Amino acid sequence: MVVLSQHEHFPYLRNCIGTNNNLLYGGIPLIDLSQPDSKQLIVKACEDFGFFKVINHGVPMDFIRTLESEAVKFFSLPLSEKEKAGPPNPFGYGNKKIGRHGDMGWVEYLLLTTNSEFINSERFKSVFGEDPQKLRFALDDYILAVKKMACEILELMAEGLKIQPRNVLSKLLMDEQSDSVFRLNHYPPCPEVEGGNVIGFGEHTDPQIISVLRSNNTSGLQISLRDDSWISVPPDQDSFFINVGDSLQVMTNSRFQSVKHRVLANGLQSRVSMIYFGGPPLCEKIAPLPCLMKGEESLYKEFTWFEYKKSAFNSRLSDNRLGHFEKIAAS
Repeated sequence: MVVLSQHEHFPYLRNCIGTNNNLLYGGIPLIDLSQPDSKQLIVKACEDFGFFKVINHGVPMDFIRTLESEAVKFFSLPLSEKEKAGPPNPFGYGNKKIGRHGDMGWVEYLLLTTNSEFINSERFKSVFGEDPQKLRFALDDYILAVKKMACEILELMAEGLKIQPRNVLSKLLMDEQSDSVFRLNHYPPCPEVEGGNVIGFGEHTDPQIISVLRSNNTSGLQISLRDDSWISVPPDQDSFFINVGDSLQVMTNSRFQSVKHRVLANGLQSRVSMIYFGGPPLCEKIAPLPCLMKGEESLYKEFTWFEYKKSAFNSRLSDNRLGHFEKIAAS
């Protein structure tokens, strides 16, 4: 069921409205990163939604506009040209097929590693044609800026949780071996929308620690609330939306929960989204942080990011990927 964003559904949001009208954006928690209370609001948003919008994020608008322009140029190429950058195994161009297990969507995409050596390598040039310079530079600028913002958010989160050191989460993204990835999605106008909802990208959670999403001014993104209803997220091309990922859910022992989300196709307008998925090194062990446990039992078995990534890639989009790593309560 899809519902409109109504404040009466969210006690937390009613409380926010009573103190500061700027804390809401179409029913979604709104965080101003320039404000001193942002760390507490980030924690509350992660607990209640696993999702929030950030403003005053510090990412130069020129970086955003340039990368979107280059992405639009790429997706406007003939299919035969775009296919030279694929298939995504694991990185490259994909069209309608999502993953290896039958998921389909009204979407085409580029999936890239954020490793700067890859972005500046001859391999990148061979994948993206004779003149990849503008796209390559645009990616480099944008990814570095968004990564910096993601680390700032993770450090504010750590402060809000009163855990030390402050960089306990952000250092995983800053590590030279960080397994972060970047995705450009294009959802063309879909003539079939008039007959009902068409799935652009099916419901799922993100497996990494944190996801940073930005899109053009076209609707389509929806998130699932704790009661399993769906709300549409109003687009804002100048701001970013933050998702709690599965790994962060484990590290907080489910105090934060990864948000289930999906994208519906638009009948009239193209939607372009750009997502940075902040991941840890492949060898990093994922488990609840001891400083957050306070005598609680861990809900999860310890696993490495490589083990979880492998499991996630062998599943369908809508599968409960964390189910394999949950501890079964004694009967």
